Amino acid sequence: MPHPSRRHVLAAASAVLMVPLAPLAVQAQTFPDKPLRLSVGFPPGTGPDVVARLLAQKLGELLKQQVVVDNKAGAGGQIAAQSVAKSTPDGYSLLLGEVGSIAIAPPAFSKLPYDPVRELVGLSEVVRADFLLVVPATSPHKTVADLVKASKARSDRTNIATFGAGTPGHFGAELFADAAGFKIEPIHYRATGDAVTAIIAGDVAAAFVSTALGAAQIKGGKMRALATTAAQRSPLLPDVPTFTEAGMPSIDFSAWFAVFAPVGTPAAVLDQLNRQIVAAVQAPETRAKLQEAGFSVLGTSRADTERMLKAEATRWAAAVKATGFKGD
Repeated sequence: MPHPSRRHVLAAASAVLMVPLAPLAVQAQTFPDKPLRLSVGFPPGTGPDVVARLLAQKLGELLKQQVVVDNKAGAGGQIAAQSVAKSTPDGYSLLLGEVGSIAIAPPAFSKLPYDPVRELVGLSEVVRADFLLVVPATSPHKTVADLVKASKARSDRTNIATFGAGTPGHFGAELFADAAGFKIEPIHYRATGDAVTAIIAGDVAAAFVSTALGAAQIKGGKMRALATTAAQRSPLLPDVPTFTEAGMPSIDFSAWFAVFAPVGTPAAVLDQLNRQIVAAVQAPETRAKLQEAGFSVLGTSRADTERMLKAEATRWAAAVKATGFKGD
């Protein structure tokens, strides 16, 4: 029997090494050939859910496959993030991730059941949402200065509602109180609807809510907005001053929403998804609906998304350290 040549040995070895990669390579060539799932960590009717459904509708049209929105509410978006982080990296399981579960949770929770850096890859930042400091419509406070003065005069802490420990609204409240020089008692609600009900009923003194969530309630006379974290006044609420105008320029933060896939998803699939996600959010009809809902519409490249994620991780790690918050 002739001795195999070195060329034949190398060829055989290469073939063996390529076998595990073949299924994903084939899938990438035919992607997508079945429905996709877009997980969102908040209930139907919330701001994140609105973004997910508008994105899924247009993305499905562009991909010529159904994109199903999967609401995995709870733990400030962590349940949805964990689900996608542990899923098969084939491009069919996506996450509409947000600042809380991706940037704030890692430094705040020592036992986080997923690692955003090692297990998730950012595809595109799709929208941003600024926040409003709101009080019940029955509150005597008409300005930020009114709320600060009353809070400083209290013998106990000021109750401020949040949509969960470690969420942007929670940290916004902590940073606001620290800058203003008073103490708060954050009241963490598991359901967004429960927190909104508490604010409207006057069970809490104030809260930070996204413009997308709060605008309708404010226009309906159920809440009063004292200031916005945006650099400029919102076109939805032009009478609401910015924190800079209210004399507190350091209160400057927003919530962002980006699409993620599990690490290990083929690069060709990631690139295709990025192109179609950007096209979906920038489509005139989708853009108009997102803006009407109170969001700033983006649609970024993979490289720009990764740069944003690194900057936000640094920013919120510093905020977590400053407040001393520990989620577990």
